[in-house]
Amino acid sequence: MDERDPLARLLGVPGDDSGCDGGAVLLAEYVEAELAGRDAIALFPTVAVHLRNCPACAEDYRGLVALVRGQRA
Repeated sequence: MDERDPLARLLGVPGDDSGCDGGAVLLAEYVEAELAGRDAIALFPTVAVHLRNCPACAEDYRGLVALVRGQRA
């Protein structure tokens, strides 16, 4: 996500983007699907695109993944 080159971050990636509000609504489901071994990208493609485009939401995603993994441990 943040590791992409600056031009890719500036231009974003192709595809429909859920936006911050739309992504936030589905983020918990996205994380649960991913951690359950399901294909979260295929299930929530607009969220996946948004997470690649938005560093702030990508940070929220990483924090939620860490939180859920910590609770399961």
